[in-house]
Amino acid sequence: QVHLVESGGGLVQAGGSLRLSCSASRNIFSLYSLAWYRQAPEKQRELVATVFTGGSGSPSYVDSVKGRFTISRDNAKNTVYLQMNSLNSEETAVYYCKARYMMRDYWGQGTQVTVSS
Repeated sequence: QVHLVESGGGLVQAGGSLRLSCSASRNIFSLYSLAWYRQAPEKQRELVATVFTGGSGSPSYVDSVKGRFTISRDNAKNTVYLQMNSLNSEETAVYYCKARYMMRDYWGQGTQVTVSS
């Protein structure tokens, strides 16, 4: 089992930046992948960024955040981050961390990001 805790959400003005953190209860090398999703009110949950813990593959991003968001990890802290720059109001959402482990998905509780226009 994997327990995930997100933090770093809050209120930011349009054009501003936030860094989200997701701490995992397991060594992240034991996980297949870590990803960030977001869900805006009355919308479906959307995959934002993914990083695979094995191999040398590059992280992947949804087109709308490429060049503005960066997913990274600190192996020693078992933590994955999402650096978000140039935020806009349409990105107001609850942001979730997801881990893939032993062919199962584990979710954090989410952290609210509100971007004021």
